[in-house]
Amino acid sequence: MIGKETIEQLVNEYIEGTDLFVVEIRVSPSGEIRVFVDNERGVSLEECIDLSRSLENSLNRDEHDFQLEVSSPGLTEPFKVLPQYLKNIGREVELVTAEGLKHTGILTGLTANGLVIREMLKIRGEKKRPEIKTVENEYDFDRIRSTKLVISYK
Repeated sequence: MIGKETIEQLVNEYIEGTDLFVVEIRVSPSGEIRVFVDNERGVSLEECIDLSRSLENSLNRDEHDFQLEVSSPGLTEPFKVLPQYLKNIGREVELVTAEGLKHTGILTGLTANGLVIREMLKIRGEKKRPEIKTVENEYDFDRIRSTKLVISYK
């Protein structure tokens, strides 16, 4: 069986000096290898093919039976690594806290321990109708269950 460390080393050697970054690497006991990479502008099909070919050439099929898939993480997948947050500053995200509360807003930046999103909140004032206020809230990474990009077709 090919170890995850071996795949990580090969991928890291390949992406060194490029704008690609690793989002996740999965290696199953049955030999299924899944590599998810991305970059600031969105990874292209050609970049995935080139990385896949490089991995195929570095692994010996006579010694190991494996199935290899190289792709981007996909738009609907939660963020897993810091570069994904950086890539999506200025875009709308949905954050779910550890308590299960959902917050939607514009990712405006990162702090030392988390992220900041600008949210539109309905606040009841003295008037009967609630007022909509814009607030920036910080959320620590250790209190976030997931963060995803909000896909809008406007």
